[in-house]
Amino acid sequence: MAAIASVKVAEVREFSRIERIGTHSHIRGLGLDDALEPREVSQGMVGQLTARRAAGVVLEMIREGKIAGRAVLIAGQPGTGKTAIAMGMAQALGDNTPFTSMAGSEIYSLEMSKTEALTQAFRKSIGVRIKEETEIIEGEVVEVQIDRPATGTGAKVGKLTLKTTDMETVYDLGNKMIESLIKEKAQAGDVITIDKATGKISKLGRSFTRARDYDATGPQTRFVQCPEGELQKRKEVTHTVTLHEIDVINSRTQGFLALFSGDTGEIKSEVRDQINSKVAEWREEGKAEIVPGVLFIDEVHMLDMECFSFLNRALEDDMAPVLIMATNRGITKIRGTKYRSPHGIPIDLLDRMVIIATQPYEEKEMKQILKIRCEEEDAEMTEDALLVLTRLSLETSLRYAIQLITVANLIARKRKAMEIAVEDIKKAYTLFLDETRSTQYLKDIQDEFMFNEEDEPKSDVAMETS
Repeated sequence: MAAIASVKVAEVREFSRIERIGTHSHIRGLGLDDALEPREVSQGMVGQLTARRAAGVVLEMIREGKIAGRAVLIAGQPGTGKTAIAMGMAQALGDNTPFTSMAGSEIYSLEMSKTEALTQAFRKSIGVRIKEETEIIEGEVVEVQIDRPATGTGAKVGKLTLKTTDMETVYDLGNKMIESLIKEKAQAGDVITIDKATGKISKLGRSFTRARDYDATGPQTRFVQCPEGELQKRKEVTHTVTLHEIDVINSRTQGFLALFSGDTGEIKSEVRDQINSKVAEWREEGKAEIVPGVLFIDEVHMLDMECFSFLNRALEDDMAPVLIMATNRGITKIRGTKYRSPHGIPIDLLDRMVIIATQPYEEKEMKQILKIRCEEEDAEMTEDALLVLTRLSLETSLRYAIQLITVANLIARKRKAMEIAVEDIKKAYTLFLDETRSTQYLKDIQDEFMFNEEDEPKSDVAMETS
């Protein structure tokens, strides 16, 4: 019964994960072909051909491990797809390459120093691929025999008969192995592997010799060949962990449980030095290899001089990931100083970067993006409504137009319509103000508000944000 409950919980969790729709949940990759040429519309990406091609070149260098310790800046106006390009890179890299994403303002809200927060982010972005050989028992289950004491108390005893194409052996089972077999629901005809070091049992599938029992198997059943050779084999297993995970596990004050709670606290530099030397030792012995990942910092202009100085030094380290940053600022003050600089980033750090520029979307590209978002949000829209929404995005902003899709869909559903029509877009537009209309509204009734600075001379800060 407990096993059934756990399966149901897992199914619900998986279902909710799939159903969640985020701002960039439609992004599947960078939309490039094998020659790194960008397709006009592919994998959720639209337009920005030059920027995507540049990102593709960086991506290829990351895969080959040739660009560790470099910095890339994605710069452009708001709503030009900077974060989308970074998300596309993360999707294209896959699960084997560590990718850490954070906002520039995050480091100010953590209960640790800014440099410690950045150090942890850096080390989360560097993977260590550890290789080890382990002994396993692999074979097809012939028979599982479990005897329970007649009294109902005491340890269970049992026997497991396994075979390959060449041999067959009977194993005596202890209580722990019996529990594992029951948990995995192993039965005659299953092909299983047993890790001798840990006792972990993994089910590979059903044997092809049992393929005739199709009535007793579900559609998701996987059939595999009966293993050949000896039952006991040596197998090379590869684990990929990040340097930060190794830091936390080896930190006496925290221990591995901190990985689950997320409360890692500050980790001593001595611990990191020891881990670095141990990893270097493993690399020389061929036991491990370093996988340089990616650290993405969005809204990087929110960092201050202390953080930029740290990044300058950290990029020179032997174990540094690829640093990708994004900003929508022009020439503005560096946070916490009176000095102006392009993108709010010091010149000496800008010198170390390659800069990818994004351009405003054209009308046909905006229309395609809105169409993709409608599909993602499961909203049907008429061609006329899509045309009106595209015009709105040109007059207001793409982000505002995307926000209206869900609202207009709810309005359409209320009138029991299957598609969003022009009248639904118009109603949503009247209900929710965009930035321009909101500003005009404030100007019209400014005297009725408690505080108003419209007539006062603009300060330096106001001039920067306007």
